[in-house]
Amino acid sequence: MEQYQPGRLSAAQLTAMRRSLTNGRGALTRRSMLRATGAGALTLGGLAGLSACGIPPAAREGDGPASTDHSAKEKQLNFSNWTQYIDIGEDEKQRPSLEAFTRRTGIKVKYTEDINDNVEFFGKVKPQLAAGQDTGRDLICVTDWLAARIIRLGWAQKLDPSNLPHAYANLSAQFRRPDWDPGRAYSYPWTGISTVIAYNRKATGGRKVDSVTQLLDDPKLKGRVAFLSEMRDSVGMTLIDMGKDPEKFGDADFDAAIGRLQKGVDTQQIRRFTGNDYTGDLAKGDIAACLAWAGDVIQLQADNPDIQFAIPNAGYITSSDNLLVPAKARHKANAEKLIDFYYELPNAAKLAGYINYVCPVDGVRDELAKIDPALAANTLILPDKAMAAKSRAFRSLSSEEETAYEEKFAKLIGA
Repeated sequence: MEQYQPGRLSAAQLTAMRRSLTNGRGALTRRSMLRATGAGALTLGGLAGLSACGIPPAAREGDGPASTDHSAKEKQLNFSNWTQYIDIGEDEKQRPSLEAFTRRTGIKVKYTEDINDNVEFFGKVKPQLAAGQDTGRDLICVTDWLAARIIRLGWAQKLDPSNLPHAYANLSAQFRRPDWDPGRAYSYPWTGISTVIAYNRKATGGRKVDSVTQLLDDPKLKGRVAFLSEMRDSVGMTLIDMGKDPEKFGDADFDAAIGRLQKGVDTQQIRRFTGNDYTGDLAKGDIAACLAWAGDVIQLQADNPDIQFAIPNAGYITSSDNLLVPAKARHKANAEKLIDFYYELPNAAKLAGYINYVCPVDGVRDELAKIDPALAANTLILPDKAMAAKSRAFRSLSSEEETAYEEKFAKLIGA
């Protein structure tokens, strides 16, 4: 069992977070529209401040501090989420699914789009959580690595399965057992984020590109290949291609994957490492093929039929954004009812139809087809069984591993 020790972020970790915020996973598709200019956007100075105070490493498994649940008497809950990450009505202030939840349950939802970046948000709530105080939030949505940290620090409340019948029954198999929350005792995914191979059919001369080996070794792609500046995506996909399990690898495996990518850099097979700014070059054909995020591919395909995607036979990396109830939240049962609401098939379909990320809810296809048959047929939103079976997660890292791995990756990409 790990012991809690305050820690500082390394220079490599800070650099990785800056990359993520400006054009990496922290700036994905719909969420990127307002985040860059939002009032809460994290500045480089803010990152430096977090480094100075230290984001602690994950400590121990455990329930959050006991709290009194006021749900029965207070028909309300406070939900913090990312910008543009829920269905919106004709009036941009409307949230149709939340309004439907209130009509049914009488529970009013104060919905706040105050998550601009995982690191910034954690810096915002960490003082209250560490002091055993209510953050003023009953439900939060954070990416898997931060969800893992909050759970291991004992700052999330264990969920009550009796309030989550639809969530328990309908959660897709590929999201059921992350190593940081086996059996989903503390969290449920809001959406999944898949890393795939994208290519411009015109730029490849009509040829399909469907493996990392092809990206790294095909001479016809030399100088027109991009990998991602997010370590877990590029290294994870390379590990899978090498026959390694990204959920169980060790230092030697990581170093071998870095070495394989380094060769691609040295031979100039790899043009550059990018955030989601690969989209413009891929659309123009300057990049012929690359690692890409599924949400970007869906939007690119809407404007350019030459943009195609492939799922490597070896597998692909999937991460997730997750719902948690913070320690000391006043309305835990109300929050659990809202989580369960979004796992009912019609409600899951409405959410997926709007935001276009991977839907973690099984059995939603027919409901989504009523909204848009094309979306229901898109395996980037609803992976079929064959695709879901190839999904892999990048395992949780210790603080020491994260520092060492990010330093090696930063050196590789010249960050």
